[in-house]
Amino acid sequence: MQMKPWKDVLSELEAGSAERESAPERPHDVVDRLRGTGFLALRVPRAHGGADASLRRVFEALIDVARADSNVAQALRAHFAYVEGLRFAPSGAFQAITDGSVIGNAITEPTGAAAGDFAGLSTVFTRTGDGWTITGTKFYSTGTLYADRVWVWGVTEQGVPASALIPLDRPGITVVDDWDGFGQRASGSGTTHFAGTPATTDEVVVAGSEPPPRLAIGAFLQLWLTAVVVGNLEAASNDAQTLLRGRRRGITHGTTELPRHDPVLLQQVGDIASKAYAARVIVLDAASLLDDVDARLHAGELDGTAAQEAGRRVAEAKISVERLALDAATALFEVGGASATRAGANLDRHWRNIRTLASHNSTRIKARVIGDHVINGSDLPDNTYF
Repeated sequence: MQMKPWKDVLSELEAGSAERESAPERPHDVVDRLRGTGFLALRVPRAHGGADASLRRVFEALIDVARADSNVAQALRAHFAYVEGLRFAPSGAFQAITDGSVIGNAITEPTGAAAGDFAGLSTVFTRTGDGWTITGTKFYSTGTLYADRVWVWGVTEQGVPASALIPLDRPGITVVDDWDGFGQRASGSGTTHFAGTPATTDEVVVAGSEPPPRLAIGAFLQLWLTAVVVGNLEAASNDAQTLLRGRRRGITHGTTELPRHDPVLLQQVGDIASKAYAARVIVLDAASLLDDVDARLHAGELDGTAAQEAGRRVAEAKISVERLALDAATALFEVGGASATRAGANLDRHWRNIRTLASHNSTRIKARVIGDHVINGSDLPDNTYF
């Protein structure tokens, strides 16, 4: 697929991103701009019209998109996760991706089962004479607000996990824009209701044939969030540089007339830039490990050791990157001074967005699991939340 130059797309995404983040309107137009770029089909095999890009290349592109607009980058997480699943069971659904369809998610529920326990979901797939109906409520439906189709998970009446990919214009589907978090405000992470929504037999997949190990898919999903954090961090670094270049007033007890020559402020900007570089390198190194896991999976040669290693490194990446990013987003205000705290500048969005993304899974719990793994040899959790 011929891709539009990334520089053009990124500049379009970046323009007005700070204003969009706090506006009541949602950025449907900027999500739409990615449809004609090939970005949505980066992981689709060439035989199905995609780029068949490596995971390292995908995460490089993702960080670039997140730097321009982290809400758009997070909103596409379910889309890319669905494509990863398709790569293990190729079907005609690839055509929808290459045609530009955006996939949203309806997986997590507000009550009931623990996160990651698909067998305990309360959304029910009911068999009918010629297909299925789906009834239930989902929250954290990130990206569904901008999507054309939704990937919904639930259980059959017998309690067997089931999923389906269905168009969002089906009867009985209501998408509510009620995400009220203080960060990633435009990520479309609201509620989705299904009230007897019809699905065809071809669209529903009931558990039976084993998918690839969830540790591999889970590591992909978790690294996606960490990569969006890196994009936020790089945006904060760029803003820190712009702030210091633009400051015209020093302070009476400062060492230079212009702030841009002050060694303390220069050191601060250099420190933020260094954290951004380190964070990018950490994520891309973990992405290379996932490429190795992906190659072994498709060759039928994956062993538990390789999957565990990739899962561990992705978790360690989250722990390290989160600390680098939060420190840098706070230091941004030391570079800009009191003027940087103005609501109109919206520079606090970097810290809010990073904090929100980092809160998706407990860093301390992951660190404990890693500690138990390296000291006592315990297996890492095989679920999509680690």
